[in-house]
Amino acid sequence: MEKKSIDQLKKICSQVRRDCLRMVHAVQSGHPGAALGLTEYFVALYFYEMEHNSNFNMDGQGEDLFFLSNGHVSALWYSVLSRTGYFSTEELKTFRKISSRLQGHPATEEGLPGVRIASGSLGQGLSVAIGAAQTKKLNKDNHLVYVMMGDGEQQEGQVWEAAMYAAHHKVDNLIAAIDYNGQQIDGPTEKVMDLKNLHAKYEAFGWEVIDIKKGNDIEEVLKGLEKAKSLTGKGKPVVILLYTEMGYGVDFMVGTHKWHGVAPNDEQLENALGQLEETLGDY
Repeated sequence: MEKKSIDQLKKICSQVRRDCLRMVHAVQSGHPGAALGLTEYFVALYFYEMEHNSNFNMDGQGEDLFFLSNGHVSALWYSVLSRTGYFSTEELKTFRKISSRLQGHPATEEGLPGVRIASGSLGQGLSVAIGAAQTKKLNKDNHLVYVMMGDGEQQEGQVWEAAMYAAHHKVDNLIAAIDYNGQQIDGPTEKVMDLKNLHAKYEAFGWEVIDIKKGNDIEEVLKGLEKAKSLTGKGKPVVILLYTEMGYGVDFMVGTHKWHGVAPNDEQLENALGQLEETLGDY
C-alpha cells in the first residue's frame, strides 16, 4: 500500500473513529474507549509503517505481522482492516452479530482476513508474537512482528514470563506496544493495581524502551515507530509505551474508564459524530 501523507492519515483517523462509534452503537455492545484512544497508532501502522498484504494468508511470510492482545479494541482493528482492503467496509455492519466474522473479540474460526489468533483473554498476545518473530528468524524472513497490549494487561503474569523470554533469546525483530492510558475496566490502573514505572521494568528485563508521550498525535506516533524500527536487529526486543487518552476525539468520552465497555445511545452518537469529520464515506 502507498504510504499516506500526514493530512491523509489525520482524515483516516476521523473516519475510523466514526466507524468504531457506529459499530458499537448499532448493537449497543462493545468497547469504544480504548478504540478511540488507539486510532492514531493503528492508522500509522496499517496506512504507513507496516509492509503488509491485504491478499491475506495465515503464514505471513514476506510481510510484517501484527497481533492484537487486548482484543476488546476489535472495532478499531476491524475498521482499519476493512479500510486497507482486507474485506469490504459493508461487513462492518455485522459487528458483534450472530454468525458474524466480526466477533466482539477477534476470533479465527470464521476465517476473517487479517486475524491470525483469537484474542481477548488478556496476557497471551506477547507470547504469540514472540513465537511468530522467532519463526521469521528461522525462515530467514527479515520482516518485523508488531503486537499491541493494554496497560491493565501488564498485571498478567504471562506478560512478564514472555518479556523475560524475549530478552533472553534476543528476539530483536519484535516491536511491542502498550496502550498507556492509565485506565482499565474497573478504574484507573494506579488504583486497581499500580503499574509503577513500566519504563524501568522493561529496561530491567532487557528491552529497548521508547516513550511516545503524545500517542494521539499522528506525527509523534510516526516518529516513535521509526525510532523503534531503528533499534531492531540489535539484540534486544523493543517496546513502545504509548501514552494515549481513552475516548480521544469525543469530548464527553475522553480520559475516563467509564467508556471502556459502554455503547453510546442515539443522542450521544449524534453528538460524537458531530465532532468527527466523515472523510472516506460511512459504510
